[in-house]
Amino acid sequence: MFENLFVKQLNADAQENAGTAGEPVEEASTAITTAPVEDAKPAETPATVEAPPAEQESAHDDFDWSVDKRNVSSYSKEEKEKYDKVYENTFVQLNDGELINGTVVGITKTDVVLNIGFKSDGLISLNEFRDLPGLKVGDEVEVMIVEKEDRDGHLNLSRKQARTTRAWEKIVEVNKTGEVVTGLVTSKTKGGLIVDVFGMETFLPGSQIDVKPVTDYDQFVGKTMEFKVVKINETIKNAVVSHKALIESDIEAQRAEIIGKLEKGQVLEGTVKNITDFGAFMDLGGLDGLLYITDISWGRISHPNEVLKIDQKVNVVVLDFDDEKKRISLGLKQLTPHPWDVLPEGIVEGNTVKGKVVNIEDYGAFLEITPGVEGLVHVSEITWANTPVNAKDFFKLGDEHEAKIVTLDKDTRKMSLSIKQLTEDPWSDIETRFAEGSKHTGEVKNITNYGVFVELAPGIGGMIHISDLSWLKRFNHPNEYTKVGDKIDVIILGIDKENRKLQLGHKQLEEDPWNTLQDTFAIGSVHEGTIVRRDDKGATVQLPYGLEGFAPNRHLATQDGKSVSLDETAPFMVIEFDRNEKRIVLSHARVWEQAAYDEKEAVKKEARAEAEKTKKAVKNIQNKVEKATLGDLSALADIRKKLDQENSGKAE
Repeated sequence: MFENLFVKQLNADAQENAGTAGEPVEEASTAITTAPVEDAKPAETPATVEAPPAEQESAHDDFDWSVDKRNVSSYSKEEKEKYDKVYENTFVQLNDGELINGTVVGITKTDVVLNIGFKSDGLISLNEFRDLPGLKVGDEVEVMIVEKEDRDGHLNLSRKQARTTRAWEKIVEVNKTGEVVTGLVTSKTKGGLIVDVFGMETFLPGSQIDVKPVTDYDQFVGKTMEFKVVKINETIKNAVVSHKALIESDIEAQRAEIIGKLEKGQVLEGTVKNITDFGAFMDLGGLDGLLYITDISWGRISHPNEVLKIDQKVNVVVLDFDDEKKRISLGLKQLTPHPWDVLPEGIVEGNTVKGKVVNIEDYGAFLEITPGVEGLVHVSEITWANTPVNAKDFFKLGDEHEAKIVTLDKDTRKMSLSIKQLTEDPWSDIETRFAEGSKHTGEVKNITNYGVFVELAPGIGGMIHISDLSWLKRFNHPNEYTKVGDKIDVIILGIDKENRKLQLGHKQLEEDPWNTLQDTFAIGSVHEGTIVRRDDKGATVQLPYGLEGFAPNRHLATQDGKSVSLDETAPFMVIEFDRNEKRIVLSHARVWEQAAYDEKEAVKKEARAEAEKTKKAVKNIQNKVEKATLGDLSALADIRKKLDQENSGKAE
């Protein structure tokens, strides 16, 4: 019956549509049989199907004609809005990178299934929920939508990225507000530690762990500590935290409180925190002060660790402080009276004292008589001798010496000392002990460019000028002849008692050899010599008897056009001898030049002698012939010709 009703409805719709279009509809093309399905039999298809009369009533008159041709019911406006709202609420609009809460709908051995209201559920690895050991179905967690559809069409979610994003937002916020955060130190890295803050890794530099230097980073791994976010990088989403900043802020508050109560001259108890070459840093209970090395002791000390040790507690006095720079200068020695104000009774002028060398300068040395009380031994008060004394050679730091107090001034806190005045002045009888012309042996104490200082007795010495070392040799420096520590014989040439000076000589111990050398080294004489030194002007030649001469460069030329070289021995001719200036000028070139000249002159002399002999022979013949004959004349002509030829050959 339902089928027949449906067919009649379709036919009615077809007629209605045809009528609406204004076109006649043939019954054969639009009518559908209404015969029951069970009565239908195979038969030939009729040409036309008759439609029932329009006025005929049927059992379908009670059909709901409000149903349109698409079988969709009509709704009122209110109902439609209601159903549209319910429909829209079943869909969620999602974007990649969005944070959203999801509900756990399933947990497997490896993954967690989350429903976020999308067309499909998402899977997240169980490893991302290690911080939630009690996770169960129905719990809500915040996740990030990585991709709504990956290449396989799956929903890609991440709880780790969601935590990192939320953590970064919190870190940026606390960086602005300066809020203190709590983090877990997870591991050690190069230069510092890795700290988990809000589930995100941050960097804690080694210099920001504590106010004190930290060398062992491993002791902090696994600890939960408080930090301040001191630096962030928005580009790479990196943050730097500091624990030191919290400590410093606490210390700063303590400093402000302590400085507000400070007064100059106030005595405080401090702990030695650090020791340097220039002083010690003291912890005054949250505030640091500096105790300079000069304020540690009235006496001289080379390093603060001679008096102080790390963690030692000492009382110090406030010398000065700066509110703005937070600097406090402390003093330790100021807690005791100045040693010059309480000098022992034995320290007076004229008394002998014993002191330790605490400082050495070019002009003298300082002896510490008692801690904080020093006296100066000037170089002129070291010895009675007038020879220069180097204080750094005479004194050594830490050595002890006895000295006599020469002057003492408590007002200026100065004391002059003398070592030489502990003995009698040896110059008082100098004329008797070291008369002029007397010979002595002394020790070389010092050598300068111009002479040698010789000590003859403690406190007595003199100088040998470089020109008084040798009659024959010229020295560029006295150390070519002697050295410090050598013994040397001298003769007293002069005494200056007022200035405490002795003029000494060494070459005067022998007679001047230049008086007898003038004949040996006469001008024109030739001697064998060896070149021992050369310079731009010429060469110094070592001659016999220890004598030295000088040969200019042009006189060093050899016969083959070269020059006499260093350490070479050759003949030299004396071309100048000056006794007063003690100078001999030599020439090697003159030797071979003179030999060539002498050889030439010998040839000429021989030729002249031969000619003279021939002339005498001719004259003798002429004297014997009384009359000349023709034959004689011919013989004479031959002799004449022969003589002319000989003279011509000799001339050539």
